[in-house]
Amino acid sequence: MEATVRWTGLSGMSFLAETGSGHAVLMDGAPEGGGHNLAPRPMEMVLLGTGGCTAYDVVLILRKSKQDIRGCDLKLSAERAETEPKVFTKINFHFTVRGRQLKANLVERAIKLSHEKYCSASIMLEKTAQITHSYEIIEDAEIPSEHDTQG
Repeated sequence: MEATVRWTGLSGMSFLAETGSGHAVLMDGAPEGGGHNLAPRPMEMVLLGTGGCTAYDVVLILRKSKQDIRGCDLKLSAERAETEPKVFTKINFHFTVRGRQLKANLVERAIKLSHEKYCSASIMLEKTAQITHSYEIIEDAEIPSEHDTQG
């Protein structure tokens, strides 16, 4: 895996990051650090990436478990150390999973498998942060299934 990060100029603290897969994202610093608040902070990107990693796993595992999942939202709440290095010290992952007749034990299993086996990002962050998980399941009978056919 490769990436490049390029400082965008002398007037602030914005950086353009380009991934090896050909995508770009802008990052910026807080005004008190010379930034202009134009984009997410680098540590916010770490948190976002971790959320994307584990949400991806949960959706994939539930699909493989033949669950009729319709949505997966993840709210991450994190605390950081007060002194340098300001590593994450606590992170809570709260999943809101929507679907039809989702089984709670399978949702719990998907979250556990992501945390313990598949999500490299959260497994790395666990070295400095206490990680907790919570979830809620919402029955979603309104939206047609991707498996439904109209005839």
